[in-house]
Amino acid sequence: MEAKPDRAAWLKGGGARCDESPKPKARPYRLILLGPPGVGKGTQAALLAERLGACHLSTGDIFRAAKSLRECDCTPSMRHALEAMQCGELVSAETVLSLVAERGKCLRCCGGFLLDGFPRTFIQAMVFKDILAEQGIELDAVISYELPLDQILSRLSGRRVCFHCKSVYHVDSRPPQIAGTCDHCGSLLYQREDDRPEAIRVRMGEYEKSTLPLVDFYRRRGLLISIPAADTPEETLRRTLAALEEHMALKRANAGRAGGVPAPV
Repeated sequence: MEAKPDRAAWLKGGGARCDESPKPKARPYRLILLGPPGVGKGTQAALLAERLGACHLSTGDIFRAAKSLRECDCTPSMRHALEAMQCGELVSAETVLSLVAERGKCLRCCGGFLLDGFPRTFIQAMVFKDILAEQGIELDAVISYELPLDQILSRLSGRRVCFHCKSVYHVDSRPPQIAGTCDHCGSLLYQREDDRPEAIRVRMGEYEKSTLPLVDFYRRRGLLISIPAADTPEETLRRTLAALEEHMALKRANAGRAGGVPAPV
């Protein structure tokens, strides 16, 4: 098993380099992961990264890492993101695009990538298409994880988090040994505000408004792979890998019929 990459170039940007470069792959995968809150996208990203050897690139991780960077280590885009977060504001779409664009070497990485959390809107997807074209990179597929709203509500509303060590539980599928108490440190568990049913519905509404149009965008380009995410993480991973293998085989066949020239990004 390959060592997990430290992702320093992705987290810090600028001139940062990862401690170890991944081994070049004959077939590095370059994928985008889509899915609503509670669908298990983060879990699948970790499993896929381990199985495919691709680096998990999450824009949320950039924002979290930015808080611990020294001022001299921040790019202008990182400073703009920090200023927005310190004011309790959302990081603007333009800043997110800049953060991704300045990480071109991560997109070109010979190990491939799994992009999580970006793009979020149709406009971002259009601009990202141009960014990839400038880097000479072809996107392989966009994996969209799907789950009915009632199951998303059940997953998220049952989630409980430890105040102290941040361990995560679920009242039904992963309950603590003592109700309301963390197994690891004995601290109290709580329900996050954004895990309450009313907040979940708001989040889902925002997702459908901004992100679902991406599904149609990537479907029209022949890149979309839709995966039901109601089963266990292991079964969802199995379905993902099988669908991805089928997708790539079809893509190779189409490229062969077109004279060996891949479809444009």
